[in-house]
Amino acid sequence: MSAVPRSWLYVPGHRADRVAKALDAGADAVVIDLEDAVPAAQKDIARELTVALLDERDGAGATGPQVWVRINPPGTEPGRRDVAALAGRRLDGLRVPRADDPDEVREVAERTAAPLQLLLETARGLWRARELGEAHELVAGIGLGEADLAADLLVDRDEGLAWARGAVVAAARAAGLPSPVQSVWTDVGDPDGLRASSEVGRATGFFGRSVIHPRQIDTVHDVYTPSAEEVGAAEAIVATAAEAAARGEVAALDANGRFVDPAVVARARTVLDRAGQGRLVPSAPAPRPGEVP
Repeated sequence: MSAVPRSWLYVPGHRADRVAKALDAGADAVVIDLEDAVPAAQKDIARELTVALLDERDGAGATGPQVWVRINPPGTEPGRRDVAALAGRRLDGLRVPRADDPDEVREVAERTAAPLQLLLETARGLWRARELGEAHELVAGIGLGEADLAADLLVDRDEGLAWARGAVVAAARAAGLPSPVQSVWTDVGDPDGLRASSEVGRATGFFGRSVIHPRQIDTVHDVYTPSAEEVGAAEAIVATAAEAAARGEVAALDANGRFVDPAVVARARTVLDRAGQGRLVPSAPAPRPGEVP
């Protein structure tokens, strides 16, 4: 899919049957997992199946959701094998877990030439969030791996991560990166909790969410797609700004007496940009390194 995904569906890489279903589940992006969801004894087969799938999709000119791969931590032997196997292959990007070393990030970027999403899962990684976000031009985003981070921070309840969420939002924007993707909601049987948590995420600077089951996709799409009312209000703001500009003004009051200045217009344009996520269309596979799109 083109544009910025709202949903990122994790699927274990050693389960070819589940990967096939995930690609047809309706998520904007599928993340083939070579890390946490794969038993140690299945790491090699997961990698081999993933490489085969990527090569097959490349040869067929496949369209559909974005396809990302979460590798093992690159400082580990499985991670080094993942990087070697995926280098130069056509995919939308890599998720790098336990990112905390800018030099390591740069090495992965240089070896794979793939866009990278960095998962901050330790206090060290969170502390260096902006530095990691600026480590290489191929860093496409930073976000939290909340379960591991909570364990490292000795946090025993969800609200204890509120400050970390705010910190990663600020670090991402300071590094010139998109809004972070919200971490998974692990209770698949609690859709109301997923919705409430996602609404808080959107309100506090996240965009999109990782999910672990197809039944979570629609809720995430609903929360992270601006409503018709929001779109209408944003369009009105942009129109008011255009009328003001035609008069040589940079700010104005709209029909409801609301003050419209460049900052308000920028927020409105973000709403309009994100409204397009509900109309994603299939796109061609990402180009290989050095290939002209």
